[in-house]
Amino acid sequence: MGKALLIIFVKNPALGKAKTRLAATVGEEAALAIYKRLLERTNSITQPLPVDKTVFYDQALGENDLWSEGGFSKALQTNGDLGEKMLAAVQSAFQQGYERICVIGSDCYDLTTDILEQAFSALEKHDAVIGEAVDGGYYLIGMNRLMTDVFQNKKWSTEEVFPSTIQDFKNKGLSYFELPVLNDVDTEEDLGDWAQDILKEHIKE
Repeated sequence: MGKALLIIFVKNPALGKAKTRLAATVGEEAALAIYKRLLERTNSITQPLPVDKTVFYDQALGENDLWSEGGFSKALQTNGDLGEKMLAAVQSAFQQGYERICVIGSDCYDLTTDILEQAFSALEKHDAVIGEAVDGGYYLIGMNRLMTDVFQNKKWSTEEVFPSTIQDFKNKGLSYFELPVLNDVDTEEDLGDWAQDILKEHIKE
């Protein structure tokens, strides 16, 4: 099956820094509380995975946080845009001897342990795996060899990301597996029932 690694990209939860597009309509405190719940959800679905797991923070390594237990190692994201950060993390992982690598963020409440297991299983038969987000991006990308093109020349946070990544796979003649389409949380419209208690708590009278 090969040595497998899940890379989890997170932001250090700080007021005014987390979910800024969401904060524009629900307020900074509610946005931070929602992001913390997203982190808790991501933590709970990734803990059971029988693969190595590394959490990449955007600002500083968290101490005594929810990633301090459960078998997670910690690292810092490099400088650059999202593509450069993901490429650096994946490149380093392949250099360490990993053979199947998946990358996720912490914005997808609908992601499940089963889908993550499906992603790693797909990499035993396919070159790449990808999970499309409703907004045209992706919530997961995985590969069993280094593919630099998929992280380059992308308009990140736009609807072009997923189709242009698929085109990269096709241009290289790579086989790929598509996971179910899920919803990433960027704006208030993306919130499900799981966030309603937080919104009610922060509604100003």
